[in-house]
Amino acid sequence: MEYIDFKKEAIDLIHQIAEIRKLMDPAVKLQEQKELELQMNDPNFWNDQNLAKKTSKRVSQLRDELDHIKKLENTKEELETYLAFLDEEFSQEMLDDAVANLSEIRQFTEKAEIECLLNDKYDHNDALFTVHAGAGGTEAQDWAQMLLRMFMRWAETNKFSFNVIDSLPGEEAGIKSATVEIGGTFAYGLLKSETGIHRLVRMSPFNSQGKRQTSFASVFVYPEFDDDIEVEIDAKDLKIDTYRASGAGGQHVNTTDSAVRITHLPTNIVVSCQNERSQIQNREKALAVLKSRLYQHYEELRDAEKKSQESSKTEIGWGNQIRSYVFQPYQMVKDHRTNHESGQVDRVMDGDLDPFIYAWLKMSAKSRMNG
Repeated sequence: MEYIDFKKEAIDLIHQIAEIRKLMDPAVKLQEQKELELQMNDPNFWNDQNLAKKTSKRVSQLRDELDHIKKLENTKEELETYLAFLDEEFSQEMLDDAVANLSEIRQFTEKAEIECLLNDKYDHNDALFTVHAGAGGTEAQDWAQMLLRMFMRWAETNKFSFNVIDSLPGEEAGIKSATVEIGGTFAYGLLKSETGIHRLVRMSPFNSQGKRQTSFASVFVYPEFDDDIEVEIDAKDLKIDTYRASGAGGQHVNTTDSAVRITHLPTNIVVSCQNERSQIQNREKALAVLKSRLYQHYEELRDAEKKSQESSKTEIGWGNQIRSYVFQPYQMVKDHRTNHESGQVDRVMDGDLDPFIYAWLKMSAKSRMNG
């Protein structure tokens, strides 16, 4: 890269970082952090366990955000230093070093910009993620498992936790369904873009004739809520079933009826958990998931702003795919909402989803701004 090209991109990034910092408003965040830390120093702080946990979590978020802003400021200063030295006394070695860092700086700045767009009510929350195989038997079930692995790799790359709560294996291969907790700041805000139908086109490994096969799997992502949310659950509204866990595990997992399935009869919401060692633990986890799902369900009914999210769930159907993954006869992953695409299918399936997520978030933000 020539110096004139580097200089132009560096100046653009400096301006972009300055705008992002303004949007992040560090002075307001710092003031909030100080006020909450004063509350935490109160001897009676832990008397209300739920409030204490919520406050501690918010302080942790604020610290992360302020650290993020500090890193942005350091990045801006680094770019300004490169430009100052190169303008004063050009050095090819220094230019090469600056260019080598440019890609990482660009990616970091874009991620910071995206986080500024994550200001909806639940965007900071952890995510509960479900995947279901569509019609098509083994082929679709294999595709559902491939998607699950793709999101697991994405979570690992972003340093998010990934905990499979429940899964139902296919008869021959893959999975029929799975529910996962994905934990980390902005987990829900980032992953909400993935709700919808994901379509696969490939030469089937399960067909002796090797014919091209199209398969579908549905994904839905919803926020996981704090323990202090108030949701009334009447015991008479619950149908609770226990069964033997179907996944691989130790001596307790497959030999006792430790797995729990809970159906909330008024809403027909069904949740299940089988990853804990005891029936009691699975029941508690399933009830926690049900609580989150019911809270969201009632919020959507009360809050007009959530109607679009509710309608997106009901409009999901086979053929209404949000994204296509074509393995053969050519390689291409294309998002049909944003038209963002990539020819690097292997990278996408290994968790390189950020470009697709960012494109959707930018499109959504632009749509909101235009009314």
